[in-house]
Amino acid sequence: MASSACILAISFLALVFFLAFASDQSPIQDFCVANNGSTVLLNGLTCKDPKEVVADDFSFSGLHLAANTSNALGCHVTPVTPSEMPGLNTLGLSIVRIDYAPQGINPLHTHPRASEILIVLEGSLEVGFITSFPENRHIGKVLQKGDAFVFPVGLVHYQRNPGPTNAVAIAALSSQNPGVIIVANAVFGSIPNISSNIIEKSFQINKKAIGYLQTKF
Repeated sequence: MASSACILAISFLALVFFLAFASDQSPIQDFCVANNGSTVLLNGLTCKDPKEVVADDFSFSGLHLAANTSNALGCHVTPVTPSEMPGLNTLGLSIVRIDYAPQGINPLHTHPRASEILIVLEGSLEVGFITSFPENRHIGKVLQKGDAFVFPVGLVHYQRNPGPTNAVAIAALSSQNPGVIIVANAVFGSIPNISSNIIEKSFQINKKAIGYLQTKF
């Protein structure tokens, strides 16, 4: 009986430990402003001397500026991470501004380390995400100015501007380094290439189509 209680207690502590480290760790001091000039490699960024911290470390200017969307996707993402705002280091969040040309898309992608909440500032956006296997359920809708939508951590999602004018959104992510995996780039643009035999069976397409797609990424 005592042994069972001990195993249960250990299992509970292991679960608590796992949950505590399932996302960005909580800071153990008021702040840890990133020292972006440091060459030390660790899980996060080293801290600037608190005595050298200034207000500019906690601010960023430029999210009001429209970005150039003259590219194949018709979309541009302006990130604000500790690289742009050092005061974000260890706080477990980041933000982005996303500009969309008419019919522009932020293509199918995932953030392996963050959930995302997006707010439409201008125009309208068709948004959605796909649930995990085996359901593979597509959950999406069209958002208007002022609407918000949340993308759960790790799920494939996208945004598209269906309108005739530019669209703008701001998104907040639950990690200072959410990461991004663009599905098409990962599959067809990996270095070195994934074997065409693997892609052929995975996507049920022929090798000629695979070769063409690999030249695009």
